[in-house]
Amino acid sequence: MMHLGGPVDLQDSVLCLIGSGHRRKTFCALHGFCVPAGISVVLDLTPNYQGSSGPWFSNTSVTYVAERLKSALVFWLDKGVDGVLLSGVERVASVVPSQWTDIRAIVQNRTDERPNKRVLIGVTERSSAEDVSALLSSTGVDLLISRVLRPGSTDAAELARSVQLLYSAHSQTSLAWSLGGRAEGHLASLVGPALVKLYQLLLLTLPGTPVINYGDEIGLMDEGNKFPRMLWDSDEELNGTLQEERAERLSSRSFFRGLSELRGKERSLLFGDFLLLSNSSSSLAYLRVWDQSERYVAAFNWAEEVAVLQLSSTELPQQATVVFSTNSSVLPADSSVDLTDLRLGPGQAALLKFPYTR
Repeated sequence: MMHLGGPVDLQDSVLCLIGSGHRRKTFCALHGFCVPAGISVVLDLTPNYQGSSGPWFSNTSVTYVAERLKSALVFWLDKGVDGVLLSGVERVASVVPSQWTDIRAIVQNRTDERPNKRVLIGVTERSSAEDVSALLSSTGVDLLISRVLRPGSTDAAELARSVQLLYSAHSQTSLAWSLGGRAEGHLASLVGPALVKLYQLLLLTLPGTPVINYGDEIGLMDEGNKFPRMLWDSDEELNGTLQEERAERLSSRSFFRGLSELRGKERSLLFGDFLLLSNSSSSLAYLRVWDQSERYVAAFNWAEEVAVLQLSSTELPQQATVVFSTNSSVLPADSSVDLTDLRLGPGQAALLKFPYTR
């Protein structure tokens, strides 16, 4: 299961994504819980979602599989799902474009029976911003999950270029940011536990929709497979290493929850403009602004040494207030910092704010 948080074009800003392997009874129980709670449900209907031959089997079978999929789409949409996710959208869209047009129409077109907006989410293995941009235009999906954010890559300059290209070419309601997933695994296993909070802050402040895998909010690690058992809190007394691990999970969850709640209520973070302030090979800073709402600066340092960011712009004051920091002992919340001399420790990130002024 993954969670997606706005601004994807649905009435609610929280989505629950479930795999097509769930039994119908389980789905109905989950759907019955989500609807009253204001959570939209998106169903992964990728035909060959666990197979090694690709999400649509072979090129010769795409036509047959796509035709069979259409009846499944109608069935599940009539059951009340709020959207559908399909992997490998580039294959079906290029091999059988007429079938892809039908699939889009079934999901995206409103009918008397389904008057509400339904979202079509595509997934691609492509990682270059140029390829992802072209695919967004050619497929017409509402949201495209890609590998633009690559685990292990700390080239902040390339990241800045990719974000800027996609942001300038598309509405941010079409942009999705993801690290990990069903095939890749969990965030902590991909970037290391020390950088989990940094990437949480990145995912939740970029323009577009963050895609969060289950357990990433607590830094869940893969253990032998990409679907580890979720770890839940208990009143059991723990000693030594287990107690430290639980404390780290709780810290990660608290950071994620606070940041997620802030994003959900701040217009600048939800759908504000994106302005690149500074970037190098190992550091990045950008501004999110919306109308007269508070402004937010997100700053990151991937280097193994302290980075000093000298942020100056007509959009910026000299001072800003710390909202979140991955190292609160160095940059505590509510403290004031000088944007022209912003110091971030190794692997550190911070979210700062300042008020709108005329």
